[in-house]
Amino acid sequence: MNRIHQQQIGEKLTDRALIRENWEVLSCYSAHNFSIPTLRSRTAVLVELRLENYVVIDHLEVEFASGLNLLTGETGAGKSILIDALALLLGDKASAEVIRAGAERAMISAVFEAEAGASERKIAQVLEANGIDLEANSIILRREIATGGKGRVFVNNQPATVAVLRQLAPYLATIHAQNASLLSFDAAARLNLLDAFAGNEVGGTTEAFLQWKTVANRIEELQHNEQDRLRLLDLWTFQKNEIEQLKLQPGEDHHLETQKRVLANAEKIYSSAMNAFDLLYEGNASTSASLRLAQKHIEELARYEPKFQDAYSALETVRISVEDVGASLRDYAGGIEASPERLAEVEDRLAAIDRLKRKYGPTLGDVIGHNEEVTRKLSEMENKDEILRRLHAELAQAAEGYQRAARMLSKKRYEAARKLEKLVEAEINDLAMTSKFSVEVSGSDEVGNWTPSGFDQAVYMISTNPGEPLRPLEQIASGGELSRVMLALKGTVARATAKSPARSADGRACSAQRTLIFDEIDTGIGGRAAEAVGKKLKSLSSADQVICVTHLPQIATFADHHYLIEKKNAGGRMRTTIRPITGQERTEEIARMLSGARLTDTSRKHAEQMLKTNA
Repeated sequence: MNRIHQQQIGEKLTDRALIRENWEVLSCYSAHNFSIPTLRSRTAVLVELRLENYVVIDHLEVEFASGLNLLTGETGAGKSILIDALALLLGDKASAEVIRAGAERAMISAVFEAEAGASERKIAQVLEANGIDLEANSIILRREIATGGKGRVFVNNQPATVAVLRQLAPYLATIHAQNASLLSFDAAARLNLLDAFAGNEVGGTTEAFLQWKTVANRIEELQHNEQDRLRLLDLWTFQKNEIEQLKLQPGEDHHLETQKRVLANAEKIYSSAMNAFDLLYEGNASTSASLRLAQKHIEELARYEPKFQDAYSALETVRISVEDVGASLRDYAGGIEASPERLAEVEDRLAAIDRLKRKYGPTLGDVIGHNEEVTRKLSEMENKDEILRRLHAELAQAAEGYQRAARMLSKKRYEAARKLEKLVEAEINDLAMTSKFSVEVSGSDEVGNWTPSGFDQAVYMISTNPGEPLRPLEQIASGGELSRVMLALKGTVARATAKSPARSADGRACSAQRTLIFDEIDTGIGGRAAEAVGKKLKSLSSADQVICVTHLPQIATFADHHYLIEKKNAGGRMRTTIRPITGQERTEEIARMLSGARLTDTSRKHAEQMLKTNA
């Protein structure tokens, strides 16, 4: 478990309580660091969320666990504020209006932990692409929002951008907030959801598409109109001649720079080399002479004390090395020539190379590479007809490969759609709805429809009332119906991917979304439907971490971890707090949700019975 320096994430975290059996907290906090808790879970989870000076919150810290985490509280206590804050950490647009009155900036931070698998690899790829180090399997996000609309983003305590947060979001958490959950449910997302359910490997189709597209682009480049072709021929010919006139050699510029330094300082270098040679080799006071004299004395000493024979051998080795260095210095000095003419030649050559580097560089290797590229293009232009025939043959072969891969993928999607629609329809009807659900996969293999993910489109259709025609999911009017449909859909896919994960382009398993956040999914429902939603959330949380804001006691009683959000007056200002509740305190909260502000013995007994039934 890695340790994070206090100054990298903010003030030291307070000691943490053990949250049920799923938490494993490493203690031993010091004045400057803390340890991140580990969930005994095989999935990626949200470990901690911290808010400072955010809306009505001055300072709030909450730890989440695996399973079903439910947040309850009075209306207006600030339950949805936490979800909004998480949305900012996942890349939502920020506004200075979220800064608490009187403060200069708001700060939101969270710690996620990803399983050592495909999710972590995907996260690592995003971080590496943006020059950010991966801290073990922990991802620490921090976002600061300052007055004036400016702010800063940090990922693993390293500066980042909101764009990086958006890139990481799909591998960390998904927020479902009534119709807002459909804003990101575009054509690509619908298709990705179907592929995740089917366990489809899209990588082969993507690779085939890129091969086809590369050949198609080369053909298009060769088929420019005659005027463009002549213009390009003139340009490339000029560039090729300009570069080849210099007869460049790899690494030549570095060699010439060294030569220039020597020629410009020839007298100093000669003097230093010869002085060093004299001190090491020449004269009675040289190092070599001193070593020879010392050897003579030690040789005499060794005649009486044999142990000094080793010292004699060591001095012999040192003397030989000193004389070799001296000889090298003498030879080097002998080769130094103070030639202003040669220095001018080197400087002129370097100036010519620098001009080419400015045009085709920035390095000499880039210049040589550019020459090779224009030489290839000129060859293609000069042999245009022959090369076009070859490229068209390659294009036909690449197109055949793409169509084969895309059709196979399309067939799997059609088969998966039939299975998915049956499962989702059953799930929806379990949520106290009488609905028909269909997944329509359509598409044409015409070239204009080709994409890296195939040529299919997926549309999710539903009829929520008997006798009504099927309509696209996003056209559902009722927020309560939409919430239940999205819960059924996401839950079905999540369970399928947990059993049979999809594969990435390299054939490795890809984890599905593992932290699912639902904001007031119970809006517009009650009674039997509410209980059905609670059961479905409970079922979904067996594989994924689920965080949900709810107003309904029927749902709250299914919680593995129950958090109470309260708004209190402290020092003349309202302050929002959050804390886990258990035992009798949880019973009281369920009773309040049943009967309102005035608790009765009947509501308490009813709450106890509901908790016992749904435990």
